Amino acid sequence: MKAIILAAGYATRMYPLTEDLPKALLRLGDKKVIDFIIEQINTLPDVNEIIVITNSKFIRKFEEWQDEIQASSAIPINLMDDGSISVEDKIGAIGDIYFALMLNNIDEDIVVIAGDNYMTYPLIDQYYFFKEKNADTICACRLDDMEKLKQFAVAVLDDDGLVIDLVEKPENPQSDVAVFATYFYRADTLHLFDAYLMDDQPMDTPGSFPAWLYKRKDLYAYIMNGECYDIGTIREYDQVRKMLERGM
Repeated sequence: MKAIILAAGYATRMYPLTEDLPKALLRLGDKKVIDFIIEQINTLPDVNEIIVITNSKFIRKFEEWQDEIQASSAIPINLMDDGSISVEDKIGAIGDIYFALMLNNIDEDIVVIAGDNYMTYPLIDQYYFFKEKNADTICACRLDDMEKLKQFAVAVLDDDGLVIDLVEKPENPQSDVAVFATYFYRADTLHLFDAYLMDDQPMDTPGSFPAWLYKRKDLYAYIMNGECYDIGTIREYDQVRKMLERGM
């Protein structure tokens, strides 16, 4: 299994914090945001490589980080530069996944995680769920805040957790199941990224692919036992930082 961390965004909503520093490398206590993701991936028994996708603007920052973190990761970490230098020429999250798949000739299961996620649930629990279902798996939790739900992909599930409807950032959410950017995909799903691109689908948001995928093959939702924070604004970053300072 390969792990792919998406860290090629420009986080303009978090300026000036992220003008010269990628969001994934912001500090949370004595670690960086991405360090927590690396720790979680290291608990997964099948992962043999961690691929971090960044851009030309921040590749040097990530190379410095790689020198620091590799000693603490039992799994080798490889960096990829998607070639973009600004928001205007970025290839998007789906483009970055496809870029990693093609350049590395990946033909095994993958786990894809957004580099700005901070999770309190054990990632290995989602891994076990993925193995049990033997099917592509998204990560979700239940939210009772309707306005907050509109910021996420929202899934409707059957009693077994099978996705029967999935809409990215809906105006009128049809359930309370919010999807976060952690995905396990089977090897036999990877060729469908070609079909997705040929179908002229959205490229920027990683949740757009599972919203397209569930209509074509079984997709299950793992309801996390914990929380996941999408650090997309300075306010959310401060919330997680203060939470860690309080030892929560």
